[in-house]
Amino acid sequence: MTQEKHALRARLRADRDKFAAEASAAICAPDALLAKFHPGRVVTSYMPVGSEADPSLLAAAALERGCRIALPHVVDRATPMRFLAWQPGDVLVAGAFGLLQPDAAMPDCIPDIILTPLLGFDRRLNRIGQGAGFYDRAFARFENALRIGVAWSVQEAPAIPADIWDVPLHAVITERGMICHEEP
Repeated sequence: MTQEKHALRARLRADRDKFAAEASAAICAPDALLAKFHPGRVVTSYMPVGSEADPSLLAAAALERGCRIALPHVVDRATPMRFLAWQPGDVLVAGAFGLLQPDAAMPDCIPDIILTPLLGFDRRLNRIGQGAGFYDRAFARFENALRIGVAWSVQEAPAIPADIWDVPLHAVITERGMICHEEP
């Protein structure tokens, strides 16, 4: 399955790159997600790398409704990803894999909602990421958090091969709206 996932990642990355270069669409928060943004909840976002779908409007909507924002902090492949407190205006530092992330001294947060970058997804809400497993490990660690993929619609695939450690999403938000099996 590794070879299959490698080829799928390459195709989805190329589709995403092409779409992002030509699109002027934005990812906006649908009502079903807005209803989950309550004061005091922690919503993790991320700073997009390359052609990743930009979650900044989702994070802004969460802030407007009194949520706290956290961003991922990655040291290396072996160290689990942390979610660190962040607010607009806070300095971001260059991290591993080209990430912009909070300084390691910022406080850790326990997420209620995890906005997740990805390379591809399917209608069963399986996702394929970059392959390092950071988000799957975070999903297992924060099993009560709502898992929301953020992607461009062109990143949808007929089927994403899933290994036993792959954790499905609760929903995916694209520039066209939200996909979920039931109210997340």
